[in-house]
Amino acid sequence: MLDFVIMDIYTIGFEEQLKILRRVASPIQNINDETVRLAEDMVDAMVKGNGIGLAGPQVGRLERLFTVKIGEDDPLVFINPEIISTSPELSSYEEGCLSIPGQYADVDRPALIQVQAWSTRGRPFTIEASGLLSTVIQHELDHLNGVLFIDHVSERKRKKILGKFEVDPEAYPEVE
Repeated sequence: MLDFVIMDIYTIGFEEQLKILRRVASPIQNINDETVRLAEDMVDAMVKGNGIGLAGPQVGRLERLFTVKIGEDDPLVFINPEIISTSPELSSYEEGCLSIPGQYADVDRPALIQVQAWSTRGRPFTIEASGLLSTVIQHELDHLNGVLFIDHVSERKRKKILGKFEVDPEAYPEVE
């Protein structure tokens, strides 16, 4: 019998979920079977939600872990990721987010990044990323730091998006 977990993806429209999304996630101290299972469940939730990235806080887990799956490529899992270098050149992508469904905005980010992380096998790795992969990695790493893509847009655009979720812009929580 298959054992799987259906994960709820947190959205900004629920006050308690928004508070979690605005918190900084803690490093994972021990990569074990539970970590691997969390990553697998997150990949499933991301794919079912038609997303291309999903971070721990988006499923209520304040742990420094995110998953990425772009197109037909195999999913990638980043545990305790850190960006170690960025290019001065920027690229702009229209970003969306499973935690802010149906909303999109152009966000400028470094075009090329180098990131270090740990795999589910407990091994360190470093990759260079550009294009959409670079954007998704930076977007998901922001989630681990309590930052949402709407924090990178104009105040006017952010207020408009928050209003669609009945979030009072004056009550929009600071990053904890």
